[in-house]
Amino acid sequence: RKALNHELSKLFNEMWDMDVNRLTPGKDYTIDLQGKAGAAQQGDSAVHDSAARHLFHNVNEEHLKSIKTYATFISLLDNYETSTGVAEVVTPEEIVENNCFLDAILATEVMKLAHEYLLKKNLAKPNLADFKYQLYDIWFQLYSRKEGDRPDSCGFEHVFVGETRRGKQILGLHNWVQFYLQEKRNQIDYKGYVTRKNKTRPNKDDQVLNIQFSWKGSVKPIGSTFIGVSPEFEFALYTVIFLLAEERVTRETVKIEQYDLQMVVCRHGQHIGTAYPVLLSTSNE
Repeated sequence: RKALNHELSKLFNEMWDMDVNRLTPGKDYTIDLQGKAGAAQQGDSAVHDSAARHLFHNVNEEHLKSIKTYATFISLLDNYETSTGVAEVVTPEEIVENNCFLDAILATEVMKLAHEYLLKKNLAKPNLADFKYQLYDIWFQLYSRKEGDRPDSCGFEHVFVGETRRGKQILGLHNWVQFYLQEKRNQIDYKGYVTRKNKTRPNKDDQVLNIQFSWKGSVKPIGSTFIGVSPEFEFALYTVIFLLAEERVTRETVKIEQYDLQMVVCRHGQHIGTAYPVLLSTSNE
């Protein structure tokens, strides 16, 4: 395991503490962990289901949609063709929606802190409007997942919305709001939680989980995701690591709140390829 990055841990804890839009477990939402997921391979069409019910027992959606960063975020989730290899068409309305979302998150303390930190490192444009263009390029600029293909993907789609490859593989989909909304429409089937070696079961208040699920006919054997955190919090973490990174795949070990995490960020040229947290342990173990 890579040594703990103290500087990033400190920064991310400050972000965690100022994330006023993070939802509170047990109050704004409740999850129902149920059973431990069985072994599965990427691309399995059927696996044992250890969870008869949804993962999200309830979410206060009124509250969620009353917060600008979530409301603008949710409006982006239907803008993508999830199948890779199918070219994305970005409409003028979608460009407006992308900009509204970036404006909303840039007004938060979490993103302001990320901007200040990146400025000190000479990695961000000082002017907020320029920084916004930089974010747009990193997250929303289209590219092709495979060489020579049509532009079928972008960082935002992969990380927050999810994609499928040839109907056999789930790519990305590391966001709890998308998970909840897809589950509500019965598009996602939660199969159970995944524990780490010799570890106890997770706790219903845990805000980082390893889970197994199926979506659009494929199984994701293990997907890790923050639960209840705001879109700006995830955006800030991944953007900071992406801009600091030199190599194609970066793994930073950080401790956020009670969670030991490995933050994984992969680049696709000048854009985000994927980004997600890997839960190493929690302090209640």
